[in-house]
Amino acid sequence: MQTVTLIIDKRRELSVKYKKLLENEHSKVIISKNLISALKTIQDTEPDLILISDSIDSDISDYCKKIRALTYNMRPIIVALSKSAETNDRINALESGADDFISEPVNSEEFLMRIKAHLRREFESNLDSKKFLPNKNYSLRSIKRAVTSRKDWACLYITIENFKNYRETYTELASDKLLKTYSAIITSALNGEDFLGSFSEEGFLVITDSYKAEKLANFLIFAFDTVVRKFYSKEDLQRGYIMMHGDEQAGRRSGFMHTIIGIVSSEIKEFSRVDEVTSAVINVHNIAKLAGKSNYLSVRMRLAGEDSILEKRYNNRVLIIEPDDSMVILLSTILDMQGYKVETVSNFNKMTVSSQTPAVIIFDTGKDELRTGLEICGLIRNDENYKNSKLIVTSIFHDKESVLNAGADLYLPKPYEIFGMVKWVEKLVEEFNG
Repeated sequence: MQTVTLIIDKRRELSVKYKKLLENEHSKVIISKNLISALKTIQDTEPDLILISDSIDSDISDYCKKIRALTYNMRPIIVALSKSAETNDRINALESGADDFISEPVNSEEFLMRIKAHLRREFESNLDSKKFLPNKNYSLRSIKRAVTSRKDWACLYITIENFKNYRETYTELASDKLLKTYSAIITSALNGEDFLGSFSEEGFLVITDSYKAEKLANFLIFAFDTVVRKFYSKEDLQRGYIMMHGDEQAGRRSGFMHTIIGIVSSEIKEFSRVDEVTSAVINVHNIAKLAGKSNYLSVRMRLAGEDSILEKRYNNRVLIIEPDDSMVILLSTILDMQGYKVETVSNFNKMTVSSQTPAVIIFDTGKDELRTGLEICGLIRNDENYKNSKLIVTSIFHDKESVLNAGADLYLPKPYEIFGMVKWVEKLVEEFNG
């Protein structure tokens, strides 16, 4: 990550000297000679560190107060530079919001080490504890710097789908190892000018050049799909899915993990705010989920339309296939009261293709042989119209593995609690909509 340091100093020679000491490929330094230009730089770049010299017209303590008040939400490091060595001047500056006070003339080596120590401590205090990457606040700051720069840039939002199900089955230790592995893979594909940070528990954010964004996404998909199989047991690999365990997850089938990447860039739109970028890249990422496997989507003007980003419509439709009339009435009434759009049929043969695929299908295998119910379950799962729907199968036959092997996402043995069913519908509708 490239840090940004702002030097507020009217003196030409000394400010240039400090800039030469601090600037390198990992640190950008900006010089402001007055309050107006300094305030604009602070708003545009949210610097990590601000050096304030007492060469400015106003009192340095008052200046520290103004800067600290302006930056209360970003909390940069403030270092006061002064020709004074008086104890009172030091105390006043520190009380006014400065983190350090350095008397001039400075020893170049000591000055550089002290600034590096401040930046290192600031960076380490804002790391994601599991990925050891800059946290979400730092990621948002990097987006802001990209937006206000004059360079072309691309933003990639990268997630690991089915990650939480994996963690609940394989423990937090295994899931943490996976996060660190993927983080290392992404890092290996970036250079010193790129940014990699955390954006959510299982999500990453990358800022890079627009011309290499899609190449990067292609590589990450290939690398992730190659590596992820090593994180599963032989039994799960042979079965083709995870059979989840535990009081709440018993009877749940989960697919394997895959990675989804959404990409937006300054080429498709001139973004002016951070929230515009995050909203756009999340929307593109959600559309990329429709593939149901590792996938990326990069929005271009022709695809999205001028000055617009496609949005995935939220689907809360529930289809109930249940031969028991009383259960149909009970389930449909409760789900309808919860705000779901409910459709019911007594058996699979009476299903008609609607204009919108249901997010969740609740299918009861009936009182006939389980084999008949499993065949119907397979037909539903293989039907082009329902292949992406989440399938809940209920049955009086207690054979969890056979039901899950037939394509169910969740098996609930009868009798089940209605409240438990409603909770599962809510969870699976959320998963369907990503």
